[in-house]
Amino acid sequence: MENHGSGERKISHDDNLRRIMMIKNTLGTLDEQESLVKPNYKPALITLAVLYFMMGFITVLNDTLVPFFKAGFTLNYSQSSLVQFYFFLTYGLMSIPSSRMVGKLGYKNGMVLGFSIAALGAFLFYPASAFHTYTLFLAALFILAIGIVLLQVAANPYITVLGPSKTAASRLTFIQGVGSIGTTVAPLFGAHFILSRLHESHASSGAVVIPYLLIGGGLVLIAIVVARLSLPVITSKPDQVQAHQVSDTSKIFRFRNLNYGIIAIFMYVGAEVSIGTFLTNYISDTLRIEEHAANRYVAFYWGGMLLGRLIGAVVLRSCKPSRVLACSATLAAILILISINSGGYTAVWTMVAVGLCNSIMFAVIFSLSVNGLGDFTTQASGLLSTAIVGGALVSYLQGVVKDHSTWSMAYMIPMVCYLYILFYGINGYKSKLSSFIKGE
Repeated sequence: MENHGSGERKISHDDNLRRIMMIKNTLGTLDEQESLVKPNYKPALITLAVLYFMMGFITVLNDTLVPFFKAGFTLNYSQSSLVQFYFFLTYGLMSIPSSRMVGKLGYKNGMVLGFSIAALGAFLFYPASAFHTYTLFLAALFILAIGIVLLQVAANPYITVLGPSKTAASRLTFIQGVGSIGTTVAPLFGAHFILSRLHESHASSGAVVIPYLLIGGGLVLIAIVVARLSLPVITSKPDQVQAHQVSDTSKIFRFRNLNYGIIAIFMYVGAEVSIGTFLTNYISDTLRIEEHAANRYVAFYWGGMLLGRLIGAVVLRSCKPSRVLACSATLAAILILISINSGGYTAVWTMVAVGLCNSIMFAVIFSLSVNGLGDFTTQASGLLSTAIVGGALVSYLQGVVKDHSTWSMAYMIPMVCYLYILFYGINGYKSKLSSFIKGE
């Protein structure tokens, strides 16, 4: 009996060893699989960084197209501003439909479709140039912008899931920084390859063909790479969420901070875009230099966004966001006031410096607008994205004012926008719950 008992213990001991080895082997296999999956996030993040670079580059290159088309088609300022009008109009028309489309196709397929549509818009610059027709260029820009909107709707969630959740904010900040590099490079690219041939634009718009064909080819290449990447699948419970949102749609407008925030986003994007749209012509007239030389200063305007984000990332850790927003809006309004009441390089550099003030505005306004919204946050995000249409309407209004008045009167339009943002930073951001939040 004793020998039999010891045999059972021996068998039991051997079984335990085998089980331990099986568990170790299983864990080892899982570790190996995890190690194989994680490195795949790096090429995906690099691709998304390139995506943001291209979105920033394409958007700001419009600032070059405005003076180019103005001279080439003998347009007034309001007519030339239609470049921005039709580009940013897509945000008002396509933000919500794009989110629904991405919900059906999935984020990865949405990104591929966005790149494809944007590439189509870029390729349409060739027939538009062949016919030398302004309306065809506007149609091409509209299609290009639809792709950009779809890309933004589809790409943002991927950035947060490609890696540990605790580093999601740093990944998003880094990739947005890459986008700022694109906005800084675009004016230099446009000055060299497009505006340097401005004297040819009266007979031909061929200067834009090669740049946009290259852009279209690059977008197609990125679309192919994204299609072949193995990206994580984002799952949700659409039925439950959508049912809740549809039944409570009207309630979202009960949030005071969101209502004022939608207007603040409209004003901010409108001011940022309108300044950049006419900055080349403003500098050209102020310094009495050619457009391609003036366009190089626009790089400093958009470059201020990159510098300001680096500074803002540090400042916002210790300072109240609403106060930083109010101070930035105040400084922007003062800089515009100084610029339009001075001349020479003082007028130029004070207007360029407004770009530094813009850097933190969108992120702060967005975060204050959705503060305390809970389940309504996703729906609010769609409304705030739609408000980006301000880039279309404000820039067109500024062009109309310039056609009938002076640069000083025209730049009063974005200054009024910054005064509203100042109000939002002081009072408009406060919600019904703000009195319960410490420090409010």
